[in-house]
Amino acid sequence: MKFSDLAERQILKAQAEGQLDNLKGAGKPLNLAGDGSADAIGFRIMAEAGTLPREIQLRKAVEAQTRLLAAAPDADTRKQAAQKLADLQLRLDIEQEARRRFYGR
Repeated sequence: MKFSDLAERQILKAQAEGQLDNLKGAGKPLNLAGDGSADAIGFRIMAEAGTLPREIQLRKAVEAQTRLLAAAPDADTRKQAAQKLADLQLRLDIEQEARRRFYGR
């Protein structure tokens, strides 16, 4: 199944469930302020809706885990924090690579 078909199905499902009713800015043209790239517009729309892309969520989790690792009081805690950080970093790398491949960058 093509990505565009999957996206269309998700949009139709959200419409049927009423999730797109009464959204801020409904029926108005998109504000193309800023760099105007599709990524920037998509990220802004998601931010206005109160959601974050998975890649951004993972970046924040990596930052938080890095702080926890730096503050770890003993070797055992550091080891666990480092393992979790490595897992989060791997997931972030996968998300970034998937985005690059999708956009052909």
